[in-house]
Amino acid sequence: MSAPVLFRSVPCRTRGGGHGQIGVATLNAPATLNALSLDMIVLLDEQLAAWEADPAVVLVMLESAGDKAFCAGGDLQQLYRSMREHHASPQAANPLANAYAVEFFGREYALDYRIHTCAKPVLAWGHGIVMGGGIGLMAGASHRVVTEGSRLAMPEVAIGLYPDVGGSWFLNRAPGRTGPFLALTGAPLNAADALFAGLADYRAAHADKARLLDMLQTQEWERPERVAGPAAAPAAAPRGANHHHLGMLLARLQKAAPPAPASPLREHFDLINALCASGNFGDMVLRIASLESEDRWLQKAAAALRKGSPGAAWLAAAIQQRARHLSLAEVFRLELGVSLMCAARPDFAEGIRALIIDKDMAPRWQPASLADISETWGEGFFTPLDLERKTA
Repeated sequence: MSAPVLFRSVPCRTRGGGHGQIGVATLNAPATLNALSLDMIVLLDEQLAAWEADPAVVLVMLESAGDKAFCAGGDLQQLYRSMREHHASPQAANPLANAYAVEFFGREYALDYRIHTCAKPVLAWGHGIVMGGGIGLMAGASHRVVTEGSRLAMPEVAIGLYPDVGGSWFLNRAPGRTGPFLALTGAPLNAADALFAGLADYRAAHADKARLLDMLQTQEWERPERVAGPAAAPAAAPRGANHHHLGMLLARLQKAAPPAPASPLREHFDLINALCASGNFGDMVLRIASLESEDRWLQKAAAALRKGSPGAAWLAAAIQQRARHLSLAEVFRLELGVSLMCAARPDFAEGIRALIIDKDMAPRWQPASLADISETWGEGFFTPLDLERKTA
């Protein structure tokens, strides 16, 4: 059985005629559109830590097997089973009693944070479907590439969750009021949309991926050297030098790419700002849900909000407000507690059941409407949990 993530080191040139390595991680579960399992998360985190500490490695590349998806989100099957078991247990009132959910979300967010804060360049080749947990992997990379086949989305409200994996951070930094709009509707983004929203940095033809690998190998990189002494540790390369080199290579690929598609997100930017202008949750939902338009992209966005979990929509807007002035580390800590509360409540499991397990597309949301959401119910998502003691 093939490993769910494949790792290889590709030789490259370094300044002064030396040799370095490029670490390449390939998500290898094409049958599930490279959905991110706990095993994959652990393997990636351990290898990225090793590559970051290895002075021979000048940069890291994240890619995927197959042409359909970079990563279509988290692997929710085991998470669903753990929620069902937890809901039926005597510990159902304790979100920390679901050990699998604690480990899955804790390790996933730690991996995402590692990518965000990696000192070395991290290149994410985001071809195909990039959703949920896939965006979590891609969002923190220093150099994010989309192609003509890229399709990005954060559609968690459809399954009773909210845009997590750092979504409370990067959607807050999207232009205008597009952050809350995307969180509430899960509207799909093409390559041009992703660039406009700040979820990608470069656009390239997927057929040029092999050419890029050749360029990476022939580029002359800065190589960090070991500090002398018994406690040898890698010293940093000249700050930003390799980031700059990689950016120049990707800029060359972008020039050779075919013309960019039209961007619905940019086209409807003024309308989206008007729909979400007040920042009031009820007003935003009412305006989007009642939107009448002949544009199919807008129609689908409004329909997705109407079909999604009312409670998850409330949460998607509320957590963006709470995270607005938090640091990245604080955002991930906030999301971990909130996600465990979601796993302990009914909508997340019900959304997975309806859309993925039974596929009847008829979720029974609790609460069933916005009118049923009370302040006490909503604030319960932000109940402080003793995460430090549980995850120590």
